[in-house]
Amino acid sequence: MRRSAPGPGGGGGTIRFRTTFHNTIYDVFRARGWKETDSETEWDVAWVDTGWIRENFDTMHLEEHQRVNHFRNHYELTRKDCMNKNLKRMQRSLQREEKHEEARKYDFFPNTYVLPVDYGLFVEEFKHHQAGAIWIMKPIAKAQGKGIFLFNKLSQITEWKKDHRWKPDNPQAETYVVQRYLENPLLIGGKKFDLRIYALVTSFMPLVVYLYRSGFARFSSFRYNTNQKNLGDTYVHLTNVAVQKTGPGYDAGAGCKWALRSLKLYLIGKFGVQATDKLFYEIQELVISSLLSVQKVMIHDKHCFEMYGYDILIDETLKPWIIEVNASPSLTADTPQDYELKFGLLDDLYTVIDVENKLGGVIEECVGGYDLIYNNGPMKSDKQSCYTTRLGCFDDRVRQLKRLHKAHAKRASSSAQH
Repeated sequence: MRRSAPGPGGGGGTIRFRTTFHNTIYDVFRARGWKETDSETEWDVAWVDTGWIRENFDTMHLEEHQRVNHFRNHYELTRKDCMNKNLKRMQRSLQREEKHEEARKYDFFPNTYVLPVDYGLFVEEFKHHQAGAIWIMKPIAKAQGKGIFLFNKLSQITEWKKDHRWKPDNPQAETYVVQRYLENPLLIGGKKFDLRIYALVTSFMPLVVYLYRSGFARFSSFRYNTNQKNLGDTYVHLTNVAVQKTGPGYDAGAGCKWALRSLKLYLIGKFGVQATDKLFYEIQELVISSLLSVQKVMIHDKHCFEMYGYDILIDETLKPWIIEVNASPSLTADTPQDYELKFGLLDDLYTVIDVENKLGGVIEECVGGYDLIYNNGPMKSDKQSCYTTRLGCFDDRVRQLKRLHKAHAKRASSSAQH
């Protein structure tokens, strides 16, 4: 493909964006005064799906200033089988190096097997668990709860194998992961929930990670139970909004989400500040550990960044578990509050990426709602704060951005004078 015109805006100043999405990201681009282009090459920022990356990235030459929202092999963390492979490998590597304390940190993912290749190993593991233990099956590359089901008998897998024309040597068989189902989730109002957390990686070499303070909890519509007759009830067991909004009695106006800060305040009221802060810090550590597990296998490119959507489950002991990581978390808003969250999330993202060079290449510790948590090493927590992480804390992003730009203008003025 031919080169794009040099410099942001093709030398004309106005940033040109390319995207096929007409949701919150499109609104952010327009609100920034950027100009849309249909060109395959002459753009400054591109927000594209993973399929576009797969089809186009290897044949493109990108100019110095161009930025795109995926790394070439993003799937190392966002495909369920690859994530499991990389987490296990990192754990084993640390054990071999006798870094046992670090290896113990990798206890945040359930026992996982890839089918059909690990079927024999899975059967052995299944037999070691007590009768009635629940497992969950997930297709490796689908989202929004599609294809997921629970089971507690091997005969139910046999039926699934017949339905999917499954044979160990059949390359056409759809790959699934099977995991021990976490049967003891923390419940609120008797209902199961999980968290959606957003992490922004601007570089893998060195690793630079920002964590967005805001997020949300997604609730199921019906009270949780593990009765045999209800194992197939997705409205009880799956918290995906795409699933819940099809359920009976779903209130589209209220939705099924709760702001992360509201959840944190609830947990502080129930379990105390120390226990809640420990939980949220462990979530932050989980994000960093998962990214370190893929750092060495990622194809680093200075033109790329990635905003990951982490799905986290909290069990009744306040231990966080990673469920999956999304390369393309939904940017479509369900409610006005959801829109406000996602607009701020994306607007602040492009302040961090800084294609207009307003921050002069400085890696800021706080940008809007984003906090720098890793910059070639973990960031030190604020000694003046009673919290070890800002995740779930109050997010006054507008005021923070005003202070940030004011400080940068002062630095720029001082440099000009010298």
